[in-house]
Amino acid sequence: MENHLEQRLYQPQKLLEDLRETDAQQFRTAMKCLLEDKKDRLELEDIVIDLGEIREQALQSPGVNRSLFLVTLERCFQVLNALECVKILGRVLRGSSGSFLQPDITQRLPRDLREDAFKNLSAVFKDLYDQTSAHTQRALYSWMTGILQTSSNATSDSVSWVSAENLWILGRYMVHLSFEEIMKISPTEIGLFISYDNATKQLDTVYDITPRLAQAFLDRISSSNFDMRNTSTIHRLGLLVCFYDDLDFLDAAVARVLLHQMVKCSHLRGFQAGIQKLKADLLDIATKNQTLNETLGSLSDAVVGLTCDQLESLSPMAVHRAISTLNQVSGWAKSQVIILSSKYLAHEKVLSFYNVSQMGVLLAGVSTQALYSMDRKDLVQFMRSTASQHLSHLSPAQQQGVLSKFWQMTEAGDAASALGDIRGVFFKEVSLFDLWREPGFNSTVLKEKELRKSQALFLYELLSKTTRRPDELLRSAVLFSSAGQLVKGVQCSHIEAMSSDTFLAHFQYFENNLSLLSPYQVNCLAWKYWKVSRSSMPPFLLATLPARYLASVPASQCVPFVISLGKSQLDSLVLDSHKKNLVLRKVQQCLFQNDSTADEYAVDTLGSLLCHLPAAIMEHGITPRAWATALHGLRDCADLSPEQKAVVRRRLLEQHGLPQNWTAETTKDLGPFLALFSGDELSSITTKFPDIFQQTASKMTRTLPPKEFLWAVFESVRNSSDENPSSDPSSGCHGVAAPSTDDILKLAEANACWTPDALLCMGEDTFIRNVELLGTIKGFSRPQLIALKEKAIQVWDVPFYWRQHHIVSLGRIALALNESELEQLDLSSIDTVASLSQQTEWTSGQAKSILQGFLEDSGYAIQDLKSFHLVGLGATLCAMNITEIPLIKISEFRVVVARIGTLFCSTHVLAEFKRKAEVVFGDPTEWTSSILQELGTIAAGLTKEELQMLDKDLMPYFQPSAVKCLPDEIFKELSPEQIASLGPENAAAVTDAQRRQLSMLQRQSLQLALDGAKTRSWLDAPLSASPTRAPSSRSPLGVAICWGLWLGCPLLALMPKPLW
Repeated sequence: MENHLEQRLYQPQKLLEDLRETDAQQFRTAMKCLLEDKKDRLELEDIVIDLGEIREQALQSPGVNRSLFLVTLERCFQVLNALECVKILGRVLRGSSGSFLQPDITQRLPRDLREDAFKNLSAVFKDLYDQTSAHTQRALYSWMTGILQTSSNATSDSVSWVSAENLWILGRYMVHLSFEEIMKISPTEIGLFISYDNATKQLDTVYDITPRLAQAFLDRISSSNFDMRNTSTIHRLGLLVCFYDDLDFLDAAVARVLLHQMVKCSHLRGFQAGIQKLKADLLDIATKNQTLNETLGSLSDAVVGLTCDQLESLSPMAVHRAISTLNQVSGWAKSQVIILSSKYLAHEKVLSFYNVSQMGVLLAGVSTQALYSMDRKDLVQFMRSTASQHLSHLSPAQQQGVLSKFWQMTEAGDAASALGDIRGVFFKEVSLFDLWREPGFNSTVLKEKELRKSQALFLYELLSKTTRRPDELLRSAVLFSSAGQLVKGVQCSHIEAMSSDTFLAHFQYFENNLSLLSPYQVNCLAWKYWKVSRSSMPPFLLATLPARYLASVPASQCVPFVISLGKSQLDSLVLDSHKKNLVLRKVQQCLFQNDSTADEYAVDTLGSLLCHLPAAIMEHGITPRAWATALHGLRDCADLSPEQKAVVRRRLLEQHGLPQNWTAETTKDLGPFLALFSGDELSSITTKFPDIFQQTASKMTRTLPPKEFLWAVFESVRNSSDENPSSDPSSGCHGVAAPSTDDILKLAEANACWTPDALLCMGEDTFIRNVELLGTIKGFSRPQLIALKEKAIQVWDVPFYWRQHHIVSLGRIALALNESELEQLDLSSIDTVASLSQQTEWTSGQAKSILQGFLEDSGYAIQDLKSFHLVGLGATLCAMNITEIPLIKISEFRVVVARIGTLFCSTHVLAEFKRKAEVVFGDPTEWTSSILQELGTIAAGLTKEELQMLDKDLMPYFQPSAVKCLPDEIFKELSPEQIASLGPENAAAVTDAQRRQLSMLQRQSLQLALDGAKTRSWLDAPLSASPTRAPSSRSPLGVAICWGLWLGCPLLALMPKPLW
């Protein structure tokens, strides 16, 4: 039985054949068993099979899901009743991420369903709307409307089949109605629809509606005798309110109601520039005949559109009155938050618990010094309250200011209870030194906290000494730390010390938190599994062992191996490119035997491995029918190679033809792949579908698109712009097409295509409203940044007069300030300096100017600097003279070591910081794994003698950034044993320059580390050796004992002969 079920699980095409060949009774039994929710158990002598669990696991298998989906469409509606079949389809589709739903699937859908079954199946398609392609959405819409039209009472083309109920059934598919169909809807039916209680909920989800269709719906609603200026009607409009255009003679009160409803408009896919313009128009109406001070609290999130000058004009009392609105608004610029916070505190005078808890998102605008000066009792009360969630939105300098005050009055014996008050992600800012202060830890203190790696290493080691049972500690790691964060601190020695039973029983804890584990930890888990139970080893772990271990995967387990890898992230499991190629070669041997091509089942099996397939396989190894499924997966690939991109482009052209022949649905479905085409190829698309093209471009935020694609976006926006050039009226700008606010919002990263002259000629109001967005553009060249800096000088005067909110708003534009201009800035606030230090492209001269500017303007000497000053100075600390670093107080340095350890300073500076670290942590020969991890790049300041004396077991706990920073001439002094012990991640961080300095023996050791090799004898047992033991407890997901039973009772009905 086990062999039969296992074969069907990993050869789901045969499952499909079996289900097709069954008689009606067998098919009914299998399908009903799948449908049942009962937790059945099947007992066969001494074998107990949990059918409920097997059923759930079967529905997680992509191949099984596909077979069940296809056979349900083919046979279910003839054998079972329609409601049962719809329920089965729903379960299968919801486990498929929508990839099974291709446009041709509607040809297999029944068109004679009973009303209740049709509504239920339509509900399934509505739930999967976002996961389906535009072509499939259009096909499903046609299927739904075909049935609705057939059942409607419409007798002629002049009478619409679109009733109120049909609109409700269509749900989000209502956006596919044509403009003409919408305009034919009777006033009675649209009025009835709007009267439904759930109409607003439905209209809140039409994220992809276009302005033209929204206007058509608004027009029909207006024709149904609904008063479009009535508050109740406005509340029912959902996202249609984002396109409200009846502004003539609009009352200020109605304008404010509209603004409140428009909070949801940020969910729309596109058209944000038009929405911002509508908000600005409504804002003008809402404040008509009233001052901004009087109306501030009633303007909803439209207040984000107020300029800094407008915010500066507000009275402190007005901000105080409106705080309950202002503290919830999302989308504030940092400069706005600074102004509003200072206004609020100008009224409140004192930073108390009550005041701080009222500030919400505006807390980020409170100065670090003010937070540090807060009364500790108020601060502790705040940290224990729900309002403390906003601490995670503070800058690192502000967070350190809060922690400094918090620890200031904490006695050494109270550290444990104090640590309990620090919640969530904020706990990651606690220094290793502060954790040392309290030896009496228990795991409950870690409840709902996120940990840095160094914290986890220290805490796990500490708790392992007080909790003698590893299983107890592992349970605590999952139960008490946020999402199992403590597993980051499990070392190889802990894993090796576990008994076989403990390891197998608790491996699930590690697997559930795989994303938190380092490649080195996963490698250790793999070696442990290989030792204690290699026959049941989760297949993906084999990829982390030396490449020769891939030979231990028998042909019968090839598919489980590929599925297991496809559900993991290969880039985080295997860091060495050579080894990755060997793993991929094994995958190809498994799936592409005898030059076979991959069908949909093979593509399902590959999962995330699709992203790593060689270009040749992508081009010739995937069938045309499977290509649509493959494309669905390739969209999520972060970094395809140029060769892979070229293949994808060629296959898209084969599939869809030249871009000038593409439909709107094709353009939508290609999404990020549009960046693979040239500007000439895209020109027809940008002309035919400018909105779709611009929306697609706005979503490309993960990586910077090619310059040619950005130029296509730029031309598209400029060609579709209905505004006149917004030029500065000053001389030299006549006729220059300068950016408008609409242009800037639509272009996003394509703003990098403006000429420096165009940027310099920008209108003053346009610059003021968009400076913060322009400061985020990664592609601006130095001449463009200089032009924007000159614009800032035109608008705000010379840098001497700039205030904090001006400097903070500049972002990358500040990089254009020369050293003399930087010296003019008021840098007395560490928050101003912290905003500048976020930029990573400063020259050493600029960094020195910022550092000196802060010291001079603030009046601090090096020895006066607090910990939060050190954090705020950030990368400018690298500009310190090596004679200045010893002057930093140890008491301040020791609590921000981890922050300083993120900086990439010169070797001489890192060496000085390392000397300070010795004062805190002792001689390097006494350093532990948690200390090395805490130090980060500071550890690169070790001398060759100190490095040579480090125990080889500590080598994996260097941060990869520290390995990269080690000077070549010092790195080569590591022994072969130390290099072999680096671990995969640190070995992958070794630079080419470092590698060139190594001897042949050292290079071999480096390759061993990259390959995940171990030196202990038991770890190099022969590959053919028998497994040490079989698992004695419930096996983790993916092990052999489960492989044969995943299909459960649907397959029991298909057994070739009776089992009992």
